[in-house]
Amino acid sequence: ERMRQAGLAADVKTLFNEPTLAALAARVGLGRREAEVPANRIPADCARLTPEMLPLVELPQPALDRLAAGVPGGDGNVQDIYPLSPLQQGILYHHLAAEAGDPYLLQVLLGLSDRAGLDAFAAGLQQVVDRHDILRSAVAWEGLDEPVQIVWRQAPLSVTEWMLDPAAGDIGRQLRELHDPRQYRLRLEQAPLLRLACAWDEAAGHWAVLLMFHHLVMDHTTLEVLLHELRACLEGRGEALPEAVPYRNYVAQVRQGLSEAEHEAFFRGMLAGVTEATLPFGLSDVRGDGSDIEEARLAVAPALCRRVRAQAQRLGVSAASLYHLAWAHVLARTAGQDEVVLGTVLLGRLQGGAGA
Repeated sequence: ERMRQAGLAADVKTLFNEPTLAALAARVGLGRREAEVPANRIPADCARLTPEMLPLVELPQPALDRLAAGVPGGDGNVQDIYPLSPLQQGILYHHLAAEAGDPYLLQVLLGLSDRAGLDAFAAGLQQVVDRHDILRSAVAWEGLDEPVQIVWRQAPLSVTEWMLDPAAGDIGRQLRELHDPRQYRLRLEQAPLLRLACAWDEAAGHWAVLLMFHHLVMDHTTLEVLLHELRACLEGRGEALPEAVPYRNYVAQVRQGLSEAEHEAFFRGMLAGVTEATLPFGLSDVRGDGSDIEEARLAVAPALCRRVRAQAQRLGVSAASLYHLAWAHVLARTAGQDEVVLGTVLLGRLQGGAGA
């Protein structure tokens, strides 16, 4: 990002491929082309949306009218409409395929000392939502050739207060159970795709607050940004935050990148020799809907962590690559196969553009 601000262009792939500063310097700017993102053409006082206002998606007027009618406030509350990124398309597929609940509904449980703190938290979170178009986005797919996301200008945050019985057990646990992703879903057509649920916990002497958000609009990196900005807003520093980078820029970059055919050709070549799935102990669907899965977490000792990083540095690879190799060995032993297939999902921030 600092290179970009200094006018030195290199994507993230180049950064990782070149082992020395000299090699990186020789590559800076070679074959580099910043994606050209067409401007949003919807005026702030728009009375009726028209297809030519949407440079990132093609929608006929009847479909556009139907989409605007589904937004509170109609056309005037629509800031932008554009397609989903490839990762979002996959998440939407799993949302629609799920018979109950939603595998991509995520939660964070918090404790806030008093009602004033709860109100301030909700107000600060609304400020962050107001800053970012992705946090004011809803998704539509019915009757369309491809799904789109609709950015609302105003998307009030929903806060639900529950009166829970302490005799029924821990208040935080009750909140989680009421919104268990195995049964509970968010309506993707309703922005923002964040919700707050809260209940007073008499035993703990604080408000238990459940922040729910959908992976369509937030990942771990986004959550860190949200909490950083929320703290700034709560401390009265919201005005000093840098201008938010529109998600439409990322969507435009992705759509100007490799074609679907090139992606398919890559994976066909990569997986050409695979004849069977990598199934530990030969078992599939071993836990059905996942409700009975037990997890064990083991922290890596600091000394071993330092050794792993030192070894990765000697080999010129990332520590993550070593962990992938170790995991592949585990899968090979438990599946009885010499060749195993595993994957890591990454959001494509590889262009290294503004805000990456």
